[in-house]
Amino acid sequence: MTDPKDTAMTYSDAGVDIERGATLVERIKPAVKRTNRSGVAGELGGFGGLFALAECGFEDPVLVSATDGVGTKLKLAIETQRHTTIGIDLVAMCVNDIIVQGAEPLFFLDYFASGRLDVDTAQTIIEGIASGCEIAGCALLGGETAEMPDMYRDEDYDLAGFCVGAVDRDNLLDGRTITPGNVLLGLGSSGLHSNGYSLVRRILSARHIGLTTPFEDRTLADVLLEPTRIYVKPLLETLKRFDVRGLAHITGGGLTENLPRILPPGVVAEIDLDAWTCPSIIDWLRRTGPVEDEELLKTFNCGIGMIAVVDGHDAGPITDALREAGETVEVVGQISAGDGTAVAYHGNL
Repeated sequence: MTDPKDTAMTYSDAGVDIERGATLVERIKPAVKRTNRSGVAGELGGFGGLFALAECGFEDPVLVSATDGVGTKLKLAIETQRHTTIGIDLVAMCVNDIIVQGAEPLFFLDYFASGRLDVDTAQTIIEGIASGCEIAGCALLGGETAEMPDMYRDEDYDLAGFCVGAVDRDNLLDGRTITPGNVLLGLGSSGLHSNGYSLVRRILSARHIGLTTPFEDRTLADVLLEPTRIYVKPLLETLKRFDVRGLAHITGGGLTENLPRILPPGVVAEIDLDAWTCPSIIDWLRRTGPVEDEELLKTFNCGIGMIAVVDGHDAGPITDALREAGETVEVVGQISAGDGTAVAYHGNL
């Protein structure tokens, strides 16, 4: 009888199947290929992704990089087994941070980790990442798939994204030219995007509310898993045509914390909360939590996913151009002289 101590061990015995990973790479190649753009200089599967910056037409390029995740919105995707659009969320969180500095997103890398690699699930997720890259016009240059049975339960997974963009030095947006009299344009969000989901999940748990609960003509799952809007292409075109003073991506921290990141000293952003219609899911969270307005404003985007700071004379033409590109745009406030408080709210959420 063979002593178990004499039996040779394998990686598969430890819960890691290299063949599943190889199968996944082959399956996602068509989706990755669809994201190819000028500058891509290699094929998927190398030790590193290759990108030729000189092919992209920049004169004095500054590289801009961003990394992010999707947070606990992943828990809702896992619970509902709806993985189609969570990759779009991942791309959006990174590329929207790139564009606010005036940069064009060039390429994207993803990190996917799970307790046990389910090839079908992983393929769906990465195809979603590729879709997000197509929307943003950047290449999915590579990534990493990690199978770690001692770190995650079989059905759990985690995602991280990494994006690199570029902008000519003279076109960098840093908010220094923002002055009193400038106008705030708010670009509508597609929902909660990818922030505040720990609070959302706590409300659902505390009130014993399931994700299949009807919400207007949909379900809560439909509303809460709506993918994050990607603003890249309309804003790139806007930056080419108009003088935009600053852009702020409204993520975790809401308007309260994100808008001040681009404001120079000596100004205050005055926001008219009556200027746009807050998404119904925000009102639902307010009532169901309950959650106070101050907390909503510093946790969620409250219907505004991006703020553009523009000269007053350009506000009308820029609004028209963005609306023609499919964005929902409203004048939501102005820049005034002031010290201390960076954001002042007027009206009601």
